[in-house]
Amino acid sequence: MPDREWLIPALSRGILESAMDAIITVDESHKVVLFNAAAEQVFGVAQAEALGSPLERFIPQRFRAAHDRHMKQFGETGASSRRMGHQRIVAGLRANGEEFPIDASISQITERGRHFYTVILRDVSQRVRAAEALARSEARMRGILDSAMDAIITVDERQEILLFNAAAERVFGCVREEAIGAPLWRFIPERFRASHGDHVKRFGDTGTSSRRMGAARIVTGLRTNGEEFPIEASISQIEDHGHRFYTVILRDVTERVRAERALNESREEIKEMALAASSVREQEKSRIARELHDELGQALTALKIDVVWMKQNLSAAKAELAGKLTEMQLLLDGTVSATRRISADLRPLILDDLGLAAAAEWLVQNFTQRTGVHCELAVATDLELGEPHATGVFRVLQESLTNIARHSGATRVEVTLQAEDGHVVLHVRDNGKGFDPGAPRKGSYGLLGVRERAALLGGKVTIESAPGEGTRVELRL
Repeated sequence: MPDREWLIPALSRGILESAMDAIITVDESHKVVLFNAAAEQVFGVAQAEALGSPLERFIPQRFRAAHDRHMKQFGETGASSRRMGHQRIVAGLRANGEEFPIDASISQITERGRHFYTVILRDVSQRVRAAEALARSEARMRGILDSAMDAIITVDERQEILLFNAAAERVFGCVREEAIGAPLWRFIPERFRASHGDHVKRFGDTGTSSRRMGAARIVTGLRTNGEEFPIEASISQIEDHGHRFYTVILRDVTERVRAERALNESREEIKEMALAASSVREQEKSRIARELHDELGQALTALKIDVVWMKQNLSAAKAELAGKLTEMQLLLDGTVSATRRISADLRPLILDDLGLAAAAEWLVQNFTQRTGVHCELAVATDLELGEPHATGVFRVLQESLTNIARHSGATRVEVTLQAEDGHVVLHVRDNGKGFDPGAPRKGSYGLLGVRERAALLGGKVTIESAPGEGTRVELRL
C-alpha cells in the first residue's frame, strides 16, 4: 500500500506534464494551483509565474465578468464537468497580449470542504483559421454561384438536391429552401423523367467528368407553376469519400428558341413567296412561249407560204423581183427558227405537254446539236414529277448543260435522272477541265442559281470538281 500511495500521485504528475492539452486547476478564489507544461506552451507563461496568479490573467478583459458568472453557476449546479461557455469556442489570452480561440471543458471537485475547478483546454487557432478560410471560400463560392447567370443545381446519388443557386430560383420559380432536399425530377416534365434517370445513370457509368445533356441540344425543364420551357444544359460529376455528386448547369433558352422559330417561319414564308414568284415567272414564260409558237410562229409560216407562192407565180422577166423574194424567204426561215428557239428557251412546250422525261431528252439532243459534245441520258421510265418540281429539275439540268458548253471544254457528258428512296436525283457529269469550287467566280451566277432553285424546292445541290478532273453536279429533291 505505501508503494501504491506513492505511485498514483507520481503517475498523475506524469500524465499532467505529458498531456498535449493545457490543464489548469484553480481554487475557490480562482487562483491557479496547477499549471502543466502544455499550459506553459499555450499561454507563454512559466509554471512558477502562473501558480498563485488569478485565472483572469489568461482571459481577455471583455470576457472576464462572463467567465466569473459561468464559474459561479457551474459551482452551484454541483455537476462534475461540462463544456465551457454557451458556444464551443471561447477565447484565451497569451502573455504577449495575443488573443486566441480555445476549446475548453471544466470540472469541479470538493476536497476537505474546499472547491477546486480544473479547466482542460486546447488551442484551436489553426482549426479556427482553417474553418474561417473554409467559410470565406464557401462564401466566395456562394457569391459566384448566386451571381452566375446560369442555373446551377447539384444532386446526390439519390437525385436529391443539395445546391440550388439564385439563378435556379429565378428559372424554376422556386425558393432555395423549398428546393433543397427535393428530388430533381420535380423540375422535369413527367414524360421525360424516366429517360432523364437513365441518362444520368449511363453518364455515371461512363466516368466522364462532364458533357452536354441529352442527345439533342435543347431539353425541357418544368417551372413550379407547371410551365414547360426549353433549356440548354450540361452535366458534370465528382466522387468524394465514396459518394457521387452530379452538377447540372442549365440556361433558359425560351427567347432564343422563340426567335429561332420565328426566323424559321420567316424563312419558310420567304421560300413560299419565292417559290410562288418562280411559279408565276414560269407561267408567264409558258404563256409567252406558247404565243410565240402558236401565233407569231403561225403568222410567220403563213407569210413564208405566201412568199413562196409569189415567187413561183412570177414570170421569168421578173428575175430581180424573184431574187428579192428569195432573200425574203431566207429571212423568214431564219425568223421562224429564231422564234422557235426563243420559245423553247423561255419554256419548252414539250415540258408541259409530254412531261419531264421527254423535255430532258429534247434538252440533251438540242445540247449535242448546238455544241457537238456527246451526251448520254438515262431516265427512269416510271418517273412522274409534278409542278413546280418538274420545272425545277429541268432548269437545273438546263443550267448545268449551259455551264458545260460555256466553261468546261468537255467532250463527253453523262446525265441520269431517277428515283432513289423517295427522292428524285439528277446527276450531270462531264470530263472537262474542272475548277476549284472554293475559288471566287466573278460574274458567274449559274451555280448560285442552281443552288437557290434547289433550296426553294426543299432540295440540295452538291457540286464536286477539281482542276483537270471534270465536274459532277447532283440535285436531290
